[in-house]
Amino acid sequence: MLRSLRFRLAIGSFLAIGLALMVLWFSVGYLFINYVGQQFKTEMNVTINIIASRLKVENGKIDIVSPPADPRFSTVSGGRYWQVWTPDGRSLRSRSLWDVELPRTGLHQEGPFDFSRAQGPDGEDILLLRSEIKISDEGIDYPVIIYAGFPLANLMEPLDQHRERSRSVMLITALVLLGAALLQARVVLQPLTRVRNQVSMVRAGQLRVMDDGVPLEVMPLVEEINLLLTERQYTIEKARSRASDLAHGLKTPLTVLAQMVQHLPSAEREAAFEQINLVRQRADRQLQAARLGVEQMQVTDMESLIGKLVKVLDPIARARELAWDVEVEQGLAIEADAADLAEAIGNILDNATKWATSVIHVRAFGDRDMAMIVIGDDGPGVRPQDRQQVLRRGEFLDADQGGSGLGLAICADIMTAYGGNLSLDQADIGGLLVTLQFPRNGGRQIPAHPI
Repeated sequence: MLRSLRFRLAIGSFLAIGLALMVLWFSVGYLFINYVGQQFKTEMNVTINIIASRLKVENGKIDIVSPPADPRFSTVSGGRYWQVWTPDGRSLRSRSLWDVELPRTGLHQEGPFDFSRAQGPDGEDILLLRSEIKISDEGIDYPVIIYAGFPLANLMEPLDQHRERSRSVMLITALVLLGAALLQARVVLQPLTRVRNQVSMVRAGQLRVMDDGVPLEVMPLVEEINLLLTERQYTIEKARSRASDLAHGLKTPLTVLAQMVQHLPSAEREAAFEQINLVRQRADRQLQAARLGVEQMQVTDMESLIGKLVKVLDPIARARELAWDVEVEQGLAIEADAADLAEAIGNILDNATKWATSVIHVRAFGDRDMAMIVIGDDGPGVRPQDRQQVLRRGEFLDADQGGSGLGLAICADIMTAYGGNLSLDQADIGGLLVTLQFPRNGGRQIPAHPI
């Protein structure tokens, strides 16, 4: 999972989004608290200034001319409070405080807004702003202490509402950002998917080089792959040229040898001709192996190809009184060279006509990933312990049948070249069952061990 770029991008995005939302949560919360606190502090300062402006001195005593008009001050537990401590120890306070008298001293200012905390009417917590001023009369200064307060709940209620709303907004924002992050990861990795698809098309022979219409960040990768493909193409072309030169170069010596063995006794001449033909077949196979994996991929219709092969071998089958039982899925096609498929399937059908006693079954079908060709006969078959032997080059179980022993080996090479598989088993009708499996997406590759 950790090797997945999509997973890494998603985790990185989730962490970044989570960190950003946490910073935003605390920042917005701090700003809102500061805003609300400043609003209350401003209101309390206004109240203190109003109270201070309405204080007067008469006969050395301080009294208030008229209390603030806000009805909350005149209602018990009304939500706004004020109190004045005079120099002679008297306390002037709002009706809203009722029988609660705020202490002259002992209240400690705390927090960023210099509020003090005390118990108000009905035991509710109130926040107080304290101010010490001096009132002058006839040259005498009278120090007084003024408190203005409000319930703590008035401050906490908007903060709680803000947190609740912010929580919902943050959750929605997080979901939107996470969805955008997943979409971004998909979009960012889309060029890599395109590169993968084009590499698959190159392997299938549908492209020679990759398209350079990719983002700048992916361009170096595409350029390196195209350079590798160019070098590979040059190497393969060189190998093809050498194989072709070898095959053509052997023709003249083999022709001379064929003429020379004409003068040998009959038995020796037949053995010599067999060996010369074997060399010719191997030279031709070398040329074909060089061709595999290089040409542009063709799409071969299996119904047509198998029909042609059966038609070619039908005279041999009729001579041996063999019947054909052929079923090919309509529209079945394989991305492979028709000549290669004809050689692979033809070799197996040829073997079947040699060994079958009455019937040859041919089935061709496929699904989205694989195409399968199954050929069975009612001949003697091949024992399980001998099946690997018949797949080795130049080896056969019955020398009386003749041949070079290359048939099934050539089929196996072709299957390997196209990324397929050849398997041997016992048919339900008693003989050999050969199954060819071809990938439908063009899994062609260069044979690892050409003849």
